[in-house]
Amino acid sequence: MKKIASIIFAAMLGASFVSTAAFASPEKGQRIYQKKLKKVCGFNGAKFAAKHTQDEWEEIHDAGKFEDEIQKLCPKYKKGYLKKSQLEHVYDFAYEYASDSGNVPSC
Repeated sequence: MKKIASIIFAAMLGASFVSTAAFASPEKGQRIYQKKLKKVCGFNGAKFAAKHTQDEWEEIHDAGKFEDEIQKLCPKYKKGYLKKSQLEHVYDFAYEYASDSGNVPSC
């Protein structure tokens, strides 16, 4: 019984250390875009997100090419400018407001 309780406790403790990617949010991504990328890109977040559909953004992200895509869309962007956690939030923002989503951000 004690061993089972220890295993359950260890599993719960391990689950509490999941990556920040699991908690990425479009709202944080929008704020990061406004603060860090709007000047670099030269256009607002709505235009950035609308560059691709949700499926396209997902494919780019899953292939590990999201930061490369930012650099392609925003030539002044330097790789490594955003932290990995910030990139996850910006991805969620781009996905949430993609061209086929029907959502429009307030930026």
